[in-house]
Amino acid sequence: MPMCWMCVVQSSASTVGANASIVGDLLDYLNESWTHFHATAEAKRQLIAAGFHLLNENDEWDLKPGGCYFFTRNMSCLVAFTVGEKYNVGNGFHVIAAHTDSPCLKLKPRSASSKSGYLMINVQTYGGGLWHTWFDRDLSVAGRVILRGSNGSFVHKLVKVKRPLLRIPTLAIHLDRTVNKDGFKPNVETQLIPLLASKLEEASVETKEKSTTTSSKAAHHPLLMQALSDELNSNIDDIVSIELNVCDTQPSCLGGGNDEFIFSGRLDNLASSYCALRALIDSCKSPGDLSSEQAIRMVALFDNEEVGSGSIQGAGAPTMFQAMRRIISCLADTYVGEGAFERAIRKSFLVSADMAHGVHPNFMDKHEEHHRPEMQKGLVIKHNANQRYATSGVTSFLFKEIGKIHNLPTQEFVVRNDMGCGSTIGPILASGAGIRTVDCGIPQLSMHSVREICGKEDIDIAYKHFKAFYQDFSSIDKKLDVDS
Repeated sequence: MPMCWMCVVQSSASTVGANASIVGDLLDYLNESWTHFHATAEAKRQLIAAGFHLLNENDEWDLKPGGCYFFTRNMSCLVAFTVGEKYNVGNGFHVIAAHTDSPCLKLKPRSASSKSGYLMINVQTYGGGLWHTWFDRDLSVAGRVILRGSNGSFVHKLVKVKRPLLRIPTLAIHLDRTVNKDGFKPNVETQLIPLLASKLEEASVETKEKSTTTSSKAAHHPLLMQALSDELNSNIDDIVSIELNVCDTQPSCLGGGNDEFIFSGRLDNLASSYCALRALIDSCKSPGDLSSEQAIRMVALFDNEEVGSGSIQGAGAPTMFQAMRRIISCLADTYVGEGAFERAIRKSFLVSADMAHGVHPNFMDKHEEHHRPEMQKGLVIKHNANQRYATSGVTSFLFKEIGKIHNLPTQEFVVRNDMGCGSTIGPILASGAGIRTVDCGIPQLSMHSVREICGKEDIDIAYKHFKAFYQDFSSIDKKLDVDS
């Protein structure tokens, strides 16, 4: 049967009641998702468990009203959608978009180096991280590898070395007496290099396999390659390519005097990604949800937002809009008139969900005086007159109206005029096809640190707001007509 709600009812997602919290499930998701690859793979696992059907972009699609579907690209980008039972070609898409990547350190193609008797790992900085926070942390590696198969084929696998493997030590204050006065300003090329082991360890390591030297192993320390092969239960010779991030090994957890905070890496933007994913799954768990729906509900999780989105798996690629065209084409049994895609886009609405800057109690002057979002007080709607955010008066109103109906609080953010403003995938997607967009986010502190903080209550508020968006936007949107 095309409807997916029967499967969803049987999934763990169905256990969430109206007042139940998803915070524990978010912590599990964060602890599983050390990299953008793992975040996408875990989202894939949860969608399959909820009865969604996996599509392949290389194949023809066969879609039906009431169906639940998804596909991945590069195992770091994912698009999932459900088709309303009353959908007609030309009706809109209701989308929540977020991103899977976070600032981190990535291994260089030739990562092996040595200094002063130590084995070091050469890394690249990815995104705009607070790199000083990576010093003196228990670090390891995770990502993906390509393995040589027994029949001459190649296998794509994810890997995660959970034990502390790396460390970036700070320089003792005795050797840097002015650091507290002048500030800690490490050179990211020469002083942000993780330490793997001593050369003595390299000399004594005996790999399980006596293998010939390949370009891959020559590029990376044998000790690192052995750690990967142990995790993969494979031979070192079979590892033909690696793509690894340096990761903090400290688990995500609750904190604060009342356990009211979430302490974690990668909250920006896995917290938004999970709330959106879970809202989509839970919004179609009962028969009435999709049987009365006239639109298509969608979540799009993109990669490479932290570096501008200009990649095949980023929001700058036409992934989402190509999917929309294919969906419309699949569901058009007969001729549906001129401009089906264009009409659908004009009826569509996008929520660009990316974490927001909560007011910092020690740096309150960094926020505009009348726009200081606080944690535990709901989603933050982001405004910028120069279009760094895609929010308009109309899109802000519609999104706030959903919250108002469900007694969900919202806040608003505007950057100070004397400060620069960041941006999101919102303007990229809004301008890519002309889709109405609101930019919003969960307030947090320590954005782009190796350990970030957000409010526990805001996770549940965001989840409920996103779920309400999927369930109620069709009826709310009919009440306002701007261009007639």
